[in-house]
Amino acid sequence: MSASSAFSDEKGGSSSVGEPEYGHDPASGGIFSSDYKRHDDLKEMLDSNKDSLKLEAMKRIVAMIARGKNTSDLFPAVVKNVACKNIEVKKLVYVYLVRYAEEQQDLALLSISTFQRGLKDPNQLIRASALRVLSSIRVTIIVPIMMLAIKEAASDMSPYVRKTAAHAIPKLYSLDPEQKDQLIEVIEKLLADKTTLVAGSVVMAFEEVCPERIDLIHKNYRKLCNLLVDVEEWGQVVIINMLTRYARTQFLNPNLNECLLEEGGESTFYGSDADQDEDEDEDKKEEALSKRKPYVMDPDHRLLLRNTKPLLQSRNAAVVMAVAQLYFHLAPKAEVGVIAKALVRLLRSHSEVQYVVLQNVATMTIKRRGMFEPYLKSFYIRSTDPTQIKVLKLEVLTNLASETNISTILREFQTYIKSMDKDFVAATIQAIGRCATHIGEVRDTCLNGLVQLLSNRDELVVAESVVVIKKLLQMQPEKHSDIIKHMAKLTDNIQVPMARASILWLIGEYCEHVPKIAPDVLRKMAKTFTNEEDIVKLQIINLAAKLYLTNSKQTKLLTQYVLNLAKYDQNYDIRDRARFIRQLIVPTDKCGALSKYAKKLILALKPAPILESPFKDRDHFQLGSLSHLLNTKAGGYQELPDWPQDAPDPSVRNVEVKESVPEWTKCSSREKRKEKKVEKPFYSDSEGESGPTESADSESDSASSSASGSEQSGSGSEESEESEERSDSDEEEEEEEEEAKKRKTQKKEPIEAVQQSESEQSSEEEVKKRKVSKPPPRNVSESESDDDEDSPSDSSQDSESEDSESEAEVKKKKKITPPKAPTKPVKKEGKKEKKEMSLLDFDDFEPTPSPQVTPVGNFLSSSLVTDLEGLSLTDTVLSPATISPSGSLKSYELLHRITGEGLLVEYCFSRQPFLPDPHMVAVQIQFTNSAATEAKSLRLEEAKLQSGMRVKEFPEIEVLPAGESATVVMGIDFCDSTQAANLQLCTHSRKFFVSIQPPVGELMTPSFMTENEFKKEQGQLMGMNEITEKMQLPERCQNEHAIVQRVTAAANLSRVPCGSDKECSSPAPPPPGPPVHRFAGRTVTSGSLVLVTVATKESGPSQLTINCEKMVIGTMLVKDILLALTQ
Repeated sequence: MSASSAFSDEKGGSSSVGEPEYGHDPASGGIFSSDYKRHDDLKEMLDSNKDSLKLEAMKRIVAMIARGKNTSDLFPAVVKNVACKNIEVKKLVYVYLVRYAEEQQDLALLSISTFQRGLKDPNQLIRASALRVLSSIRVTIIVPIMMLAIKEAASDMSPYVRKTAAHAIPKLYSLDPEQKDQLIEVIEKLLADKTTLVAGSVVMAFEEVCPERIDLIHKNYRKLCNLLVDVEEWGQVVIINMLTRYARTQFLNPNLNECLLEEGGESTFYGSDADQDEDEDEDKKEEALSKRKPYVMDPDHRLLLRNTKPLLQSRNAAVVMAVAQLYFHLAPKAEVGVIAKALVRLLRSHSEVQYVVLQNVATMTIKRRGMFEPYLKSFYIRSTDPTQIKVLKLEVLTNLASETNISTILREFQTYIKSMDKDFVAATIQAIGRCATHIGEVRDTCLNGLVQLLSNRDELVVAESVVVIKKLLQMQPEKHSDIIKHMAKLTDNIQVPMARASILWLIGEYCEHVPKIAPDVLRKMAKTFTNEEDIVKLQIINLAAKLYLTNSKQTKLLTQYVLNLAKYDQNYDIRDRARFIRQLIVPTDKCGALSKYAKKLILALKPAPILESPFKDRDHFQLGSLSHLLNTKAGGYQELPDWPQDAPDPSVRNVEVKESVPEWTKCSSREKRKEKKVEKPFYSDSEGESGPTESADSESDSASSSASGSEQSGSGSEESEESEERSDSDEEEEEEEEEAKKRKTQKKEPIEAVQQSESEQSSEEEVKKRKVSKPPPRNVSESESDDDEDSPSDSSQDSESEDSESEAEVKKKKKITPPKAPTKPVKKEGKKEKKEMSLLDFDDFEPTPSPQVTPVGNFLSSSLVTDLEGLSLTDTVLSPATISPSGSLKSYELLHRITGEGLLVEYCFSRQPFLPDPHMVAVQIQFTNSAATEAKSLRLEEAKLQSGMRVKEFPEIEVLPAGESATVVMGIDFCDSTQAANLQLCTHSRKFFVSIQPPVGELMTPSFMTENEFKKEQGQLMGMNEITEKMQLPERCQNEHAIVQRVTAAANLSRVPCGSDKECSSPAPPPPGPPVHRFAGRTVTSGSLVLVTVATKESGPSQLTINCEKMVIGTMLVKDILLALTQ
């Protein structure tokens, strides 16, 4: 039964007496009864006890809001449902509250405790919605509550909630600017977030609250550059614009030397009378250029350009425009051309996008004309283009005009003049005039064409032609007296004020070229003086004055008549001009001083006007901004900084990983090793290119590559740098091998004794050792390469962990030598690794499938025998099919014997490495045939696997006799997810659908590390990657053995030995405090670290902490380990 039918049943049908009639949709207000209250039905539905009715009502209300209808009178009824347990209803209630919380602040404040509870809700959408509503209540009294909520949300496990916290920061800042300092702390914390979902939002908050604090960007600059490709589109726009301004303050101008040369060239081009001064200036500039060092691009500058270049192919026009402006403002001149093709592609988009793109292209073509010349035809005008697009395309075509393509462009212009769009025709005539002024070869052609337009029937065309001809004639008036005479005849026909004023100005300015026509024109104008527009009257007065000074015999009376008319005009500008001209040209006793200079003042030579593009000076605004579009500074616009004269310190962008190592564990050997070690930056480039992580060795190579500005030379320098690094690492390896050989000869005898004692142990002891033995950990290089394949986005994190691992392993190598396995052949790898082999790192041994249960005791103690107790160096390779599961391994039923018609199938997770593929979890399956007949052709087939999952089936069991059992091992790649693998179990006659679902603890493989390595890795997985829970341990679980047993049973982790990294012969005293148990592992598929810490306390609750790169796995693992420890 639907919600609406249930509602009508509740009301007892629509035929009851006195009930109003409903329209088709009650929410639409279709009520026919006059006394019916608006939205009353919705209020009743919201007050109902049924969630289905509430949900239906909220859907209708939200739909009404979307249609723009006012539903504010429903606020009390809606806000009551904010505590509803139904998540769908709660989400819609929060959507409504975000819309009306600002209007109904008093009612919203009544529910503030509910919003605060919502901040603790397990559902991330509810937490985010609660914060959004809280930040929408614009009341200063709740500022402290909002501040606290934002701080908590900034540390939330969900990136979506952290993104919402970033959105709330500008709201709180606009409400109370005094909170700026606290908000900057939150912004600093969120800027360190490695999630792409948060990056764009927090940069937007940074831009709103503290754009001047560029010191907050230094440490996160490389991370933002590397994350840029994966950030959502609007976040990309914000980050790119911010990084453009950041780069203008931190890097040198890549075109500085070219700018100096251009300035010198311009001065010689335009020329002046002072040639000697020019020569001196040129000499000075040459000296400045010779003194200036050759430009070397900063690797971080190159990183920004390289990482933004792929975004030119984005589907979002705003992203492409943002990258284009970044390249225009930051890139070397030789590299800017790549943006032209992307911008031309945008011209196929909507007219609004075209308008913005053409505005920016028009600005670019003034300085960088060459890059758009190949795409000239893309700017040809279509008849369907709107007028504003046509005018902008004209602007671009005019800017691109040169001696080579001017004939093509003028032919286009001839076609445009025939258009019916008069504004467009006027703009075309102006464009012809600009082409004529810039290119002297076509000036006469353009002038003749414009003169022909004077006979056009359309008055607007003629008027615009007159204005342009007037400007062209000023360049060579003596050659074109015929044109001036022709234009004088047009005064009878043309009525456009600007055109009439232009003709009068021309006749007055060059009256000596037309001495017979000029007085007659003044006579005609004097007749119509009172009916003319103000701009024409002013030019009539000027014409009269000029003719009075050059031909006073014929025009004296006319001039006096015009000045008398102007003396009593309504416009005070005209009256003032008439008084001024009279006193200037007609000398009197009182003011005869100026009359001597009347001719010099009025008939002075005037320079020819330079027809410039209206976009000439727009590039001081950041391209793509609203201020550039409007050509005026808009509110909130931030100026584009000037390039610095000297390069700021680039080391501020280096991120150092601080080790949390106690003082008492440090030794001199570590310090020596640190001196040798080359320091790497925090964020390495994921593609292995040197770019931002170039070392000092290859600085010259990178300098030459960036100066050339070509990608190929850049990659060449990167290859040379890699080869240098390899040679350095080879030298280090040789030194370390020599030291290892010396230590081997010294310690050979005791190791042989230990091996002998091991070989003489009884079979019972071997079984015990197997139960407590630790498996060989994954090869370091193998795990790193796997990480690179499976999770490219985590490459920067991998590079950090690689540094820390190598450093920690080298410390162990100084004191410990690897023992030889008795009969195990050693595989020699073809390619040497940087890291030396250690006792606990079986990189050169084939991994033996031994049960993976962590030893309880410390690995490294004073006795070498106890050290080796945790290692299984047996030479017997056990086949996976023959290993029986340990007693601690839990078995699960895959197929019940009744369902399987006598075939019982069980499975368990053997916790052994799956040899065919180390990225798969080994699943041991046991078949038991309890039927009377034999089972044939037992095999597995993939049914419906989740995306990314893979299965390696076991070999087919041809025959399983009645009453017999068989055990096989298969591998499943769960993709670090607890989702079930759905399979088909087939026999010769039947098919059964079965599913294998792994507990989260079985998705891991143990990872051995020392305590210091553990702490270092833990320090890098703080914040969102850390989950802490408090618990009360039962009495039977208070001792160390019970804790270790329960944790390792719940998750396939290895115990981290306490103080195992001590390198002194006598053990140092342990640090004071409660015992802390540490466990480490990596996820099987991606190799992500999983660190577990159990801190027990004598009084008070114990604490469980999990640090994991994958937050979902960390959350699920917390629940499983809590359950295991507290049962």
